[in-house]
Amino acid sequence: MRLRYAGACRDCGTPLPPGTKAIYEAATKTVRCLGCVPVAKSPDPQPAGPPELADEDLSPTASGVAGSSARREYERRKAKDEARLREKWGRLGGLAVALSDERQSTKAWDQGAIGEERLGARLDSLATAGVAVLHDRRIPGSKANIDHIAITRQGVWVIDAKRYKGRPELKIDGGILRPRVEKLLVGRRDCTNLVDGVLKQVGLVRDLVGDVPVTGALCFVEADWPLIGGAFATGGIHVLWPNRLAKVLAEQTAGDVDVAATCESVASRFKSA
Repeated sequence: MRLRYAGACRDCGTPLPPGTKAIYEAATKTVRCLGCVPVAKSPDPQPAGPPELADEDLSPTASGVAGSSARREYERRKAKDEARLREKWGRLGGLAVALSDERQSTKAWDQGAIGEERLGARLDSLATAGVAVLHDRRIPGSKANIDHIAITRQGVWVIDAKRYKGRPELKIDGGILRPRVEKLLVGRRDCTNLVDGVLKQVGLVRDLVGDVPVTGALCFVEADWPLIGGAFATGGIHVLWPNRLAKVLAEQTAGDVDVAATCESVASRFKSA
């Protein structure tokens, strides 16, 4: 279809301006550029045999859809904003919608959804490395959710995706004569509260899995990371970018965690949002 609104390919991140031909996927309300859509081929003959359980376990339905709840909230807010404009301007409502910029509070949900979708696609590629990934999981008794949960042979990772501009940095105040205080900055923005949020999520997952190690991570998508170095930890939470996170997870092969059983336990407690 030709896009009515601007978007970005969920796989490669290429910006897609209005009028661009792309594939719209209604189930996830995301778009894919034509370059990321493989050409259909006739399936090769396969010998008869029992179905693979692993394929079922790793299906999008079982693992969840990255950014789905943020995408739904964006669409809800966008529709509400457009309805307000149409009511205000009457017959000129369509023109008012076309000429008006989205409210920042609405646009923020779209930006967040895109960040989760891009990180989710990168994490899904780790299936061949024996890493199980769950996306967009509801926290019981809360309206909040956990963006991504990855299970490796060494433990469970609770991952919060953020699409912020600026360079993530660790600022340390105090030390010898004053209490040491660590702050997470992204550009000039103090994002220390994000660390506290991930720590709470880590605690919830740790209460479930018991002795299995649980690690928290803040993954900044499209941030201004330096060419060399850049990743750090604060408050026990890793701060890094998608490719760096994927590399760390793929290397966690030496462990005795039952990935399938742990994934099933976590998925049963933290349902798909």
